[in-house]
Amino acid sequence: MGVLDGRIAVITGAGRGIGREHALLFAREGAKVVVNDLGGANDGSGSDAGPAQEVVDEIVAGGGEALANTDDVSTWEGAGRLVDQAVEGFGGLDVVVNNAGILRDGFVASLDESDWDAVLNVHLKGHFAVLRHAAAHWKDRSKAGEQPSASVINTASASGVTVPNAGQANYGAAKAGIAAMTLVAAEELERYGVRVNAIAPIARTRLTLATPGMGALFAAGVEDESGHDLFDPANISPLVAWLAAADCSINGKVFAVQGGSIQELQGWTAARNIDCEGAWQIEDIAARL
Repeated sequence: MGVLDGRIAVITGAGRGIGREHALLFAREGAKVVVNDLGGANDGSGSDAGPAQEVVDEIVAGGGEALANTDDVSTWEGAGRLVDQAVEGFGGLDVVVNNAGILRDGFVASLDESDWDAVLNVHLKGHFAVLRHAAAHWKDRSKAGEQPSASVINTASASGVTVPNAGQANYGAAKAGIAAMTLVAAEELERYGVRVNAIAPIARTRLTLATPGMGALFAAGVEDESGHDLFDPANISPLVAWLAAADCSINGKVFAVQGGSIQELQGWTAARNIDCEGAWQIEDIAARL
């Protein structure tokens, strides 16, 4: 018996990298998987049905159940069709793993508007659009007396929640937004039987290999004492599978995950504090802060 037996999951950006590892592990653990991937380049341009279908073929060859989907989750209609495909093709929906993403790096002073919009659309809007359509489905089920045991796992990043990375204002802003949205959604959707968590993974993917100042490190790889590749994207998926399980109770958390390490993260905290009696005076702030 797998930990995801009978679960129906949608995984975005599942044609390559971390998303592919999620899809393969979910299927091995008994889930029925809708494998979504537009099949575009790193910057989001183009499309190719091949990556999603190849993952589906691999799952089916291993005895699992999967459907391919190539909708653009950054569009409202595409995200809706993806959720509908799971409901119509497999009879329901239990898990959403939001993983799709692109990169269009550039420094703030020279970043094009189109590069800002494209990254925010795929990451932040894409996460929200799929989440919103899935949430409406679960709300309707809950209102009808069929309380779901559903799970959403969003994908944030160290760039945006722990380590600001020069050249990634758009990517970091999107990922920080995803982390914040996760916490809000966790509060809102719990009443409908839905848990919402996020991960901030570090692994070798097409995107991290193209990250400024980091590509060489990921390409070279790092091994632990046993020779295990700490940047293998397969390291990320067991945490996601556990968060997706019906008997997992975790809600409203963000986890950093890399190699053999998992850390529970917290948001902005007060690093220092100054107080005054009455109204602040500018010179007092300057002297004390």
